[in-house]
Amino acid sequence: MSFVLDALIIAAGWIHVALAPYTKVEESFNLHAIHDILMYGISPANLHKYDHFTFPGAVPRTFIGSIILAWASSPVIRSAQSLGLLSSKFDMQIIARLVLASSNALGLCCIRHAVSRRFGRLTGLLFTLITISQFHIPFWMGRTLPNMFALLPVNLATYLLLDRAPNALNPSPRNVYTAISLLTFAGVVYRAELALLLAPISLQALYQGSCSLTGLAKCGIITGAVSIALTASVDTYFWQSPNPLWPELSGLYFNVIQGKSSEWGTSPAYTYFLSYLPKLLLTALPLSGIAFVFDHRIRPVLLPYIAFIFLISGLGHKEWRFIVYVVPVFNVAAARTARWMVSRRKSSFMGRFYFMAAWIMILANIALTAVTTLASIHNYPGGVALNNFNNYITKNYQNTAPHVHISNLAAQTGASLFLQTHAPPFIEGSGRPSAWTTYNKTEGLTVKSLGSSKHFTHIISEVPLEEFGWINKSKWKEVGVVYGFERWVIDRRILRGNEGIWDVMTKLGGVVTMARSGRLWISERKY
Repeated sequence: MSFVLDALIIAAGWIHVALAPYTKVEESFNLHAIHDILMYGISPANLHKYDHFTFPGAVPRTFIGSIILAWASSPVIRSAQSLGLLSSKFDMQIIARLVLASSNALGLCCIRHAVSRRFGRLTGLLFTLITISQFHIPFWMGRTLPNMFALLPVNLATYLLLDRAPNALNPSPRNVYTAISLLTFAGVVYRAELALLLAPISLQALYQGSCSLTGLAKCGIITGAVSIALTASVDTYFWQSPNPLWPELSGLYFNVIQGKSSEWGTSPAYTYFLSYLPKLLLTALPLSGIAFVFDHRIRPVLLPYIAFIFLISGLGHKEWRFIVYVVPVFNVAAARTARWMVSRRKSSFMGRFYFMAAWIMILANIALTAVTTLASIHNYPGGVALNNFNNYITKNYQNTAPHVHISNLAAQTGASLFLQTHAPPFIEGSGRPSAWTTYNKTEGLTVKSLGSSKHFTHIISEVPLEEFGWINKSKWKEVGVVYGFERWVIDRRILRGNEGIWDVMTKLGGVVTMARSGRLWISERKY
């Protein structure tokens, strides 16, 4: 059973990678860094080819996660290539994402093992079902956000703080110091906001007597110094900075001290509790709240993470990914309540009610996740458009070198470097096209200027051909349209019909339908 539960967690991440293989702009830095490391290597002679020198972003970011993931993916890529399973660079993107999803899944598996040991196997089972029935962690744990690189050390720290015998009051000092080290490393290297989680966990450990103030200070100082030295040496090299570079410090200064993060929008202080937590947890939120009130063993587990949410709520700019680290712990609390519900005596009405309610809540999670996942699959038009373009030129261009312009929307919604399959660098040993394609992402060009330019043979644009202007209509033809998710449409007429109950049941699939609209258009110059 233990192996099956771990396999379910891993499978949940893999399935979401397979269903939505493309990425968005917030994932692009690490994704393109992985591409460059795999394709060019890390020698000084090749650094100038890296994408981050062309598109550096607002603040520098660390290469450490990208290096680790690229190196971990390399043997898998080589194995796939030797077995004939690797046909393009895009397959490398999928493999890298599967490796990341697997590593984050293993962190969740560790938590499940700690839950089973401390609270029983049934609680571990319910923790697994609640976790894989939610949307955000299974969908995003294979995506190259900095938060997903930080998720593994945070989950390992959570595992260490949970892992103990059922009758043990506190975690062992060794586990506490290791957890503090992991959180310190993740905060220094990946996400500075984790300092707001490290603080309440450290204070709780001191209050419980699980560690000493001197030991805690030594652990934090040593780990922090080593982490700073690591990120500074690695990132100074990759960014070719004349001065020592600590990316997370630069990001903290830019976003918090200078307040630049507010330019991406601000939200009220209650947003995490009233908006993002319900979205992240779904039905696990009320279950975890019940456990916090009535379960004395869950209350100290949740308190540091709740304190973290309160602390980070003081920052104006808020996103769900800033608090995603709390989800596994809330799921542990929810599993405790669910275990109580399913363990009631079935001879009574309330026992049967609690049993059914627990499973209905998990099924509700699955239904909501299915709807959200289906919408998200159709939310990456840039990746679909570039993939369609590649297939089109493979069939229609043999000895001609196409030159395609990729619009901002396409670049932001999946048109990654891994999809530039008809341009160098090429996979070693793979077939190369007789004429290379030029993929152009120059910003600020209008549709009119693109249409009148003689350099471009193809355009992936955000507007249809008829909006190019009358001058270009005779020179261009539309060769493809990519549709994206717009909204869900409810057809109430089916429910209000006069048909019998069986007829209504057979039509329920048509009650809610997905409305899609054109997002990107692929146009070709006529010769």
